[in-house]
Amino acid sequence: MQDLFIGLMSGTSMDGVDGVIADFSSGVRVLQHASAPFDDALRSELMALNASGPDELHRGWLAGNALMRVYARVVADLLAQSGVAASAIAAIGAHGQTVRHRPQQFDGTGYTIQLAQPALLAELTGIRVVADFRSRDVAAGGQGAPLAPFFHRAVFARPGEAVGVMNIGGISNITLLRADGSMQGFDCGPGNALMDAWCLQHTGKPYDEDGRWAASGKVLPDLLAALLREPYFAQTPPKSTGRDLFNRPWLDAHLARFPGSAPGDVQATLTELTARACAADAKGLSKLIVCGGGALNGQLMRRLQSLLSSTAVVSSADEGLPPQQVEAAAFAWLAMQCLRGEKLDLQSTTGARGARVLGGIYPA
Repeated sequence: MQDLFIGLMSGTSMDGVDGVIADFSSGVRVLQHASAPFDDALRSELMALNASGPDELHRGWLAGNALMRVYARVVADLLAQSGVAASAIAAIGAHGQTVRHRPQQFDGTGYTIQLAQPALLAELTGIRVVADFRSRDVAAGGQGAPLAPFFHRAVFARPGEAVGVMNIGGISNITLLRADGSMQGFDCGPGNALMDAWCLQHTGKPYDEDGRWAASGKVLPDLLAALLREPYFAQTPPKSTGRDLFNRPWLDAHLARFPGSAPGDVQATLTELTARACAADAKGLSKLIVCGGGALNGQLMRRLQSLLSSTAVVSSADEGLPPQQVEAAAFAWLAMQCLRGEKLDLQSTTGARGARVLGGIYPA
């Protein structure tokens, strides 16, 4: 089997697509990285589809088509920049865009929805596509998330050492790689989603660069305490969450109790909320490896290090894989596992009933 795979990830930050060509012939090696931002219209539509609205099926399908065209552009960039031929790629692992995540709810099974049209992506690229990674896990009684822990273990595990891998995208999740070789993974809570939304509203910028705005404000203790009383934080794993919970209506309902709060102080408080939610799940580690956009937020990284004084908090770049490449590489790896028919034992992460092969295959 070929060893080159493309991984494509558009996460809960909803800012665009990251893609990698990964070589799995000997360990994990990223040969090329490329990214593409969403235009304002697509980003707005994807955000809107996180909540109920008119004509959702029609709009969701068209948004999925538009998303695949962005994915295909990233694939073309990856191939052009690397000089790798499409025929050399075993498959594309395409995550799609999560717009609803409600596992185990309503009828006991629930659902998770990632907008994607993998057949269209196969047509546009001429490459086999593996997609729909999460639904089999939900069907098997799992949370459908997080799935990256298996990749984190393959790349970042250190024998005899307790290491955590914290992905801070729109939502934050952690993989606990224990010294005895066992593993656990779950969603911690909000990552960048609330900070980015507040920053966009009050500064016109899509994110708080390096956390400078948050660093200029002061944390509002009463607001922070109210936010931390969210029942999700007290739930025991396995657990997962998304924008279905941590969204602007959730934040606005809390802010209504604190009228007149200075926007910069709210930003500082939201950054502290993410830091506290993440740190609470990362106790007792020798090292915490941070990836995703949150690793680029200096204020957030400083707060994590302060809260975890006995743990070395580092960027995944320090471990050989830049923060914006980790999740895309994970879905390249998951595509490889699917093609090989490898079953992943999800019980310790998602709570599924047992090992399952994840993903659906769409031939070129």
